[in-house]
Amino acid sequence: MDDTNAPTSLANNIFRDSTASLVVFLVALPLCLGIALASGAPLFSGIVAGIVGGIVVGALSGSHTSVSGPAAGLTAVVAAQIANLGAFDALLLAVVVGGVIQIGLGIAKAGALSAFFPSSVIKGLLAAIGVILILKQLPHLLGHDNDPEGEMSFSQPDHENTFSEIATIFQGEVHFGAAVVGFASLALLVLWARLKPLKNSGIPAPLVVVLFGVGLQLLFSRLSNEWSIGTSHLVQIPIADSFSEFGSFFMFPDFSQWTNPAVYVAGVTIAIVASLESLLNLEASDKLDPRRRNSPGSRELWAQGAGNVVAGLIGGIPVTSVVVRSSVNINAGAVSKRSAILHGVLLLVCVGLFPVYLNMIPLAALAAILIHTGLKLASPELFRSMWKQGRYQFAPFIITVVAIVYSDLLIGIVIGLVVSVLFILNSNLRRPIRRIVETHIDGDVVHVELANQVSFLNRAALDTIFNQAKPGSKLLLDASESDYIDPDVLSLIREFKEETGPARGLSVGLRGFRDKYDLHDEIQFADYSTRELQDSLTPAQVLEILADGNKRFHTDRRISRGYGRPIDTTAGGQPPLAAVLSCIDSRVPTELVFDLGICDIFSVRVAGNVIGTNSLGSLEYAVTVAGAKLVLVMGHTRCGAISSSVNFLDQRNDPQQASGRPHLHAIVSEIQESVEGNECRGVATMHPDAKDECVDRIAKRNVQRSVREIVNRSHAIRGAVDAGELLVVGAMYDVKTGVIDFFVDDSVTTESQQELVS
Repeated sequence: MDDTNAPTSLANNIFRDSTASLVVFLVALPLCLGIALASGAPLFSGIVAGIVGGIVVGALSGSHTSVSGPAAGLTAVVAAQIANLGAFDALLLAVVVGGVIQIGLGIAKAGALSAFFPSSVIKGLLAAIGVILILKQLPHLLGHDNDPEGEMSFSQPDHENTFSEIATIFQGEVHFGAAVVGFASLALLVLWARLKPLKNSGIPAPLVVVLFGVGLQLLFSRLSNEWSIGTSHLVQIPIADSFSEFGSFFMFPDFSQWTNPAVYVAGVTIAIVASLESLLNLEASDKLDPRRRNSPGSRELWAQGAGNVVAGLIGGIPVTSVVVRSSVNINAGAVSKRSAILHGVLLLVCVGLFPVYLNMIPLAALAAILIHTGLKLASPELFRSMWKQGRYQFAPFIITVVAIVYSDLLIGIVIGLVVSVLFILNSNLRRPIRRIVETHIDGDVVHVELANQVSFLNRAALDTIFNQAKPGSKLLLDASESDYIDPDVLSLIREFKEETGPARGLSVGLRGFRDKYDLHDEIQFADYSTRELQDSLTPAQVLEILADGNKRFHTDRRISRGYGRPIDTTAGGQPPLAAVLSCIDSRVPTELVFDLGICDIFSVRVAGNVIGTNSLGSLEYAVTVAGAKLVLVMGHTRCGAISSSVNFLDQRNDPQQASGRPHLHAIVSEIQESVEGNECRGVATMHPDAKDECVDRIAKRNVQRSVREIVNRSHAIRGAVDAGELLVVGAMYDVKTGVIDFFVDDSVTTESQQELVS
């Protein structure tokens, strides 16, 4: 970013934070009052909590978008503790104690627990809040429900519930003036979001809605009483006649209660509930943040703790991070935590200086803002997205949504977490460990890869794999990636390795177990070529092993193998299964394209995979000394050596004279023997596809010629073929697909070889 643009960007961010703070302030104002009323606390204590949550917590928090204040999830806790302690000032002391505990939790890095909250539960929380906002604000939108604006629980203080309250609307208890304000405000919000000139104007739609609602309220007040919106449908802030009276609204804790054990029980309860709710809401806010910034959980805990200490000292109810306010803040375009801080300042200034004007705001206009926010949180797209992710994500998500809607925030979250844990346990029981059936050169092996952290939860799954293993099968238990293995799991593995497995006729191999586990690497099957394995295989079986290996390679299902043990055990000798004559092309690494390991094959590489004195001598050594059962000549498509040789022939150039490379002639002359007539004429001017086809055709013919030359020029190799001890086969590797085509029928040269293949 240029320095010239920095001030403009900063000014734009400040403007966005300022307008967002105003919107959050308007929404938070009735929520603070409603939550205080629902908690059985003085109304002004909710305002104090909102001010502290904005200014103190906002300044200390590491979150850019989260907004703190009194939370609906704490209403039941606060109400119960006020009743238990007998006085509100005793509760204030408990709030201070809870804040101190939260600071301690933050210092102890307890915020790391937020990393363990399943995303399905967090998304369920967001969707549930959206559904609740729609259901709870619908009565306010129609000017019907006089209950506290911040009441979020299913059961309400007036003995109604979320759905029964909506049902009463159809009994005719609707205020026409408030309903007009509500529906007109909602229509304005939808229109503002869809019309680009309005959407890009920079003016926040919720602010326009509030001003529009106030204007309609003033207009209706001049009409008949039927349309006039009374105080019960407006914001109701306590009004002080003087600064001294305003100061009297603040209360202080009763420090004489410091010896009362109930105060500390209440403090611990508040700390635990407020911390859990804050961490959950913080995670939810981060998921809504368009920039996907990460907020430090531990810092949030001590920031919330500091906020609760201050709130308790000056008469506020407990504060937490609140997802409703945070989502409104994000939707209003907030960029940084300036918005949260400014909203707290606005609460302090406006409540102290302009309460009369704030009490002119219709609740129906604020309900429209919250319903519009709820529609964004509980969008159909979110439900479709979770459904597509499968039942392991959708079930905890939808259960969390239903549980929160039918109970309250904390109970619903706990239910969601329990369900998510049950799904995790079920997943660990069914598929906690990666299980792969690998085709090694000694047959199929069930490769069991243990996880990085193997806990007691994995024991049942591992036991299931052991019990399902068929007699005579081979198992490889791989702990190469494991940092921790539970002692119970180690005991199960040790018992299966030493007793249960052998008793069932199973071969159990171990790999990657640390020395401290007292389980040493021991492979009970051949994961590399051995002399015994070499002697037991026929040439046709070796060819099949190479074909299977290539299939694993081009389908990206290569087997895992350790290289340490083959290096140690093959130091004294080598018993490869095959010898492969291939091109030096870097795109065709022989061991990789056949999915083989150390000591499995001899690899002879020469440009154009031509046969010469040295390469033929190497192949004879592989067959007569090392005992290889297969000689494979492997060419490949788009071969540079073939293409160059064809170009030299077309231009009738001598390679040495044309290139200045005196040793190139031996290779080129061998390749040119595979060219028929004038098929290379004009190759330089051919279309690229036609040239590739010509080169590939000659490359295949060159492979077939090399196969014949090997058998014809080497008496030792021909004798092994005639004795039925060896196959000599050609193949072509496709550099575009990784697939190898074997020329079994075309490459055989003797009756003995034909019989071996058949």
